[in-house]
Amino acid sequence: MTDTPPDRLAANPNSPFYDEKMLERGVGVRFKGVEKTNVEEYCVSEGWVRLSAGKTLDRAGNPMTVKLKGTVEPYFRDPAADA
Repeated sequence: MTDTPPDRLAANPNSPFYDEKMLERGVGVRFKGVEKTNVEEYCVSEGWVRLSAGKTLDRAGNPMTVKLKGTVEPYFRDPAADA
């Protein structure tokens, strides 16, 4: 496996940018220097993240999201630190 997270990654299995192996490995995201835990999708090269807006759902049952622009820094979480 590579040591750098992908440029774009989505948590929704219906997205073309969904990667189950990367999500299982554990990818964290810092947005504008702040750790975010509610990221649904991100893109480093375009500089945006989609954050879930609370527990609200759309008509299809997917989380409602808000797209914010800024500096995106994905990283792999250390499995030893989570244990």
